[in-house]
Amino acid sequence: MKFVLASHNKKKLRELGDILGALGIEIVPLPEDAPEPEENGDTFETNAQIKARAAAEFTGLPAIADDSGLCVDALNGAPGVYSARYSGGGDDENNAKLLRELENVPEDARTARFVCVIACVLPDGEIFTVRGACEGVIARELCGDGGFGYDPLFFVPEHGCTFGMLPASVKNQISHRARALKTFAETLKNKIQE
Repeated sequence: MKFVLASHNKKKLRELGDILGALGIEIVPLPEDAPEPEENGDTFETNAQIKARAAAEFTGLPAIADDSGLCVDALNGAPGVYSARYSGGGDDENNAKLLRELENVPEDARTARFVCVIACVLPDGEIFTVRGACEGVIARELCGDGGFGYDPLFFVPEHGCTFGMLPASVKNQISHRARALKTFAETLKNKIQE
């Protein structure tokens, strides 16, 4: 089955392709000339649905979109849906802002989770969403150069390192996106069999 990914992010395309390819789902990139919809929702679910609908309408293909973010307990869930544009800059600026805001927060209060919501628009226009999360702690400094975004700051206690230090093969099994994709694949199989 072929789906268009509602993103121009090549790292995300590769990560989703690696995970979903094992399930027999082919992910094709969103055409470069596709317009970027305004992500003006206040939840991950709403933003993922906005992106999936726009991609399906533009391409005529079933579409998958995700909205992901980091929710830090000491910051009342921030950066949340604003994770990508938290500082107004890129990954380096976002990570620097997060470290500044947590500078005086003790270790036991640095709990956080990565959240991923996947929205899917099926060929008949039906849309559904699934959610995955991965619990962790925000490190005091960047560790590792793998992944992207907040990965070098997101420490996973069970593995004793940050997402940025984990091999992609391990991260792709335990991440919030992997968990959401597992639920997505199960849900999609059930919907196809209906």
